[in-house]
Amino acid sequence: MISFVGAGPGDVELITVKGQRRLKEADVIIFAGSLVSDEHLKVAKDGCEFHNSAKMHLDQVLDVMRKANNEGKKLVRLHTGDPTIYGAIQEQMDALEREGIEYEIIPGVSSFTAAATAIKREFTLPDVSQTVILTRIEGKTPVPEEENLVSLAKHKASMAIFLSVQDIDRVMQKLIEGYGNPDTPVAVVYRASWSDQEIVTGTLSTIAEKVKAAGIRKQAQILVGDFINADYSLSKLYDRTFSTEYRKGEK
Repeated sequence: MISFVGAGPGDVELITVKGQRRLKEADVIIFAGSLVSDEHLKVAKDGCEFHNSAKMHLDQVLDVMRKANNEGKKLVRLHTGDPTIYGAIQEQMDALEREGIEYEIIPGVSSFTAAATAIKREFTLPDVSQTVILTRIEGKTPVPEEENLVSLAKHKASMAIFLSVQDIDRVMQKLIEGYGNPDTPVAVVYRASWSDQEIVTGTLSTIAEKVKAAGIRKQAQILVGDFINADYSLSKLYDRTFSTEYRKGEK
């Protein structure tokens, strides 16, 4: 059995119970290099075989999976965050499907939710934003033209931008054009939930210089939107006058 497991954003206690159980049972672990804490590997049983995927290409990863499957071993493919978000797992799963190799996916806590908790903010607030956009700027990996940052920012929804802090100037230029307000709040969270987590806050017009001054060039989430600093209405869910399936509202 091949298990794709989300390790969570960094803090080893943020892996799921099921994910950690698979690690303890594994005969072989392929882990995502510097993106995954070494602490996760300490729960592995004696004799477990480790492979660092940072030093491997796709065919090498698949070769290890095939070998483990043929030998009846349990293999964990340990990804950072949640494997279904920028995890490049579809190509791995499709290859396994073609060869009839059984696999499962165990979700994990994503870095975008860890970043929001780091700044103690909620993405979805009444009268502010009810939509969260997860995206990245184009680089070596292109994005569809309809999903460019300018177009997405025009929705003025809450945004979490992955894999883009190295191009912070270009990101901010596009967001200013899209949001139409250079004073829109921004928070950049470096290594959310890790022991060396760092938070830089500002606006679309000020954050780039602050991030460069902090020396942040990778492993950071860029959070954008009025949810970071805005007045909002209280939710109806806990409004004492609002009736739900489970309680009758007060008059």
